[in-house]
Amino acid sequence: MKTEVLKDIKKAEEEYQSMISAAQDEKKHSRSHAELESENLVTKAQSNAEQYKKLRLEEARHQAALKHAEITKSGSQRAAALKVEGEKNLSRAVQLLVLRFKEQLHVSA
Repeated sequence: MKTEVLKDIKKAEEEYQSMISAAQDEKKHSRSHAELESENLVTKAQSNAEQYKKLRLEEARHQAALKHAEITKSGSQRAAALKVEGEKNLSRAVQLLVLRFKEQLHVSA
């Protein structure tokens, strides 16, 4: 009887050790899986952040190009307006220059 009880105890200990070993293996597996999943999430977040950065940079470049085109167009229009305004006064300016030149000729003569 004593031997049977000892055998039963030994068998129960082996079963418990087996259960503990299986639980530890499951724990390792779960932890490994969680670490892998967290690494995947970090990689995905970094990828999303990089894509967002590229998108924002492209958007900023586009806005800068639009602003540049607007400023260039505005400058061209202003230059054209100044040219037209200047051409209106060209004949009077030439007459004034010739008049002053003649005055200077008479003064020095």
